[in-house]
Amino acid sequence: MKTKVLTALQAAALIENGDKVILGGFIGAVVPEAIERAIGERFLATGQPNDLELYFTAGQGDGVDKATNHLAHPGMVSMACGGHWGLIPRLQKLANDNQIQGYNFPQGVIAQLLRDSAAGKPGTLSHVGLGTFVDPRLGGGKINTSTSEDRVSVIEIEGEEFLFYKRLNPTVALLRGTTADENGNVTMEDECLFLENLAAAQLVTNMGGKVIVQVKRVVKNGELDPQQVRIPGIFVNAIVIAEESLHMQTFAEPMNPAYCGRGDKGCGESYQQTVSARPLDAKKIIARRAAMELQHGAILNYGIGVPEVIAEVTDEEGITDQMIATVEPGAIGGTPAGGLSFGASAFPEAVITQDQMFDFYDGGGIDQAFLGLAECDQHGNLNVSKFGSKIAGCGGFINITQNAKQVFFCGTFTAGKLEIETGNGELTIINDGHINKLIKEVQQITFSADIARRNHKPVLYITERAVFRLGATTLELIEIAPGVDLDRDILARMDFNPIISRDLKTMDARIFRDEPMGLTLSSPSQMPTEVTSKQTVAA
Repeated sequence: MKTKVLTALQAAALIENGDKVILGGFIGAVVPEAIERAIGERFLATGQPNDLELYFTAGQGDGVDKATNHLAHPGMVSMACGGHWGLIPRLQKLANDNQIQGYNFPQGVIAQLLRDSAAGKPGTLSHVGLGTFVDPRLGGGKINTSTSEDRVSVIEIEGEEFLFYKRLNPTVALLRGTTADENGNVTMEDECLFLENLAAAQLVTNMGGKVIVQVKRVVKNGELDPQQVRIPGIFVNAIVIAEESLHMQTFAEPMNPAYCGRGDKGCGESYQQTVSARPLDAKKIIARRAAMELQHGAILNYGIGVPEVIAEVTDEEGITDQMIATVEPGAIGGTPAGGLSFGASAFPEAVITQDQMFDFYDGGGIDQAFLGLAECDQHGNLNVSKFGSKIAGCGGFINITQNAKQVFFCGTFTAGKLEIETGNGELTIINDGHINKLIKEVQQITFSADIARRNHKPVLYITERAVFRLGATTLELIEIAPGVDLDRDILARMDFNPIISRDLKTMDARIFRDEPMGLTLSSPSQMPTEVTSKQTVAA
């Protein structure tokens, strides 16, 4: 046997002080949980390995103690560079306490950076991140004051600006598959995603490092279909066979065959839960209004949070098969999952690698993108990545919003204990949220309105009580919910004055009734993007 089969603790012993470690996974999917837990236990027992550098594309964790949280102890890590930090509170704390250096880069850029670095390139050149907090003129993606090294620079080519992200030089990759053979070839038949496993394995191999892969089982040579091998054995140094509890398909579900396209669409328990009607809450109201913008045949991206509910609405309305939903880690088609299973899709038509998906996204392949609305300012900029000491991270948000043909931000109008009453075709605000989300200046720019204007991108901001459009200088209010008061419920809960359209409309009453809307999709069209002379500024 060329490839060693080790226990998780034996694999943990291979990690040396100062190693630069790539962590595979997306939230709780394809996470080598057994290996990461063993490394954390070794550190707590011996103080080694220490001074590690961590690299991860997406958020890997459960918001408590799994995945990357196992590696987040004082002294264990010296630097971390990741796309999403929201599910790793322990690592966040180390960054907030300036105990580690930290970077937050766009998720797609990190995936592509692994691939480009594997090819021996000096780094990744991209337009993604211009005008956001990743732009070196606005912080360069640095998370705290102890982070000093510049890893992003501005380069001009033929009069156009780009960002250049320095290459990565990792020494270890911790990855996951389903089945390995004796030569270390790995298939991923029970994994819901492939992610950037191949690129990471190639990069570390070319660097002379160690690639360790967690699997469910090992079979004899010749038993695997070579066309199903996702990580060839020439890139694998060691295999760890994990017990079932440490090899869940996602952190929410031990194994859902629908995420691999197996089983009966009409009979799967999880699928039936997906298509059951959701109560008419604020999220569903927003999702319904967003769904009215869907176009027949469009290629979509649904973000995490409120946009996840759009898939539930399209299932309820029976129109899911009229569009093609994609999720940034690689799933195409099917019904995107939510919560700690976000990233998977039930009965996808295809699954590609994460770097391939972001190549498609960055080239303008998404027709319509529906993302969360956390904090918006008077210019139309959004912040979804940092709130006080909470480091959420940008994830794929920057890649998606800068490159989709149409962008829709979806979220509640206020944050906090929002309580509404509806079901009769109108909306009543019983108790408003105590935090205004439409403010004068965002803490951090994750979506640059100026870049969107420069690219003539149509942008809508959809809430349960109002819909805005990106105008030439600020937001333009174009719709309000039936039953709400413009002054009391909208303008008084904003920290700036929007433009109010002379053609101000009332949101469709069907959105606020319990029964299905009977939604039909429109043909592709473009939304107006400019503020016209007929619009007036709110007093």
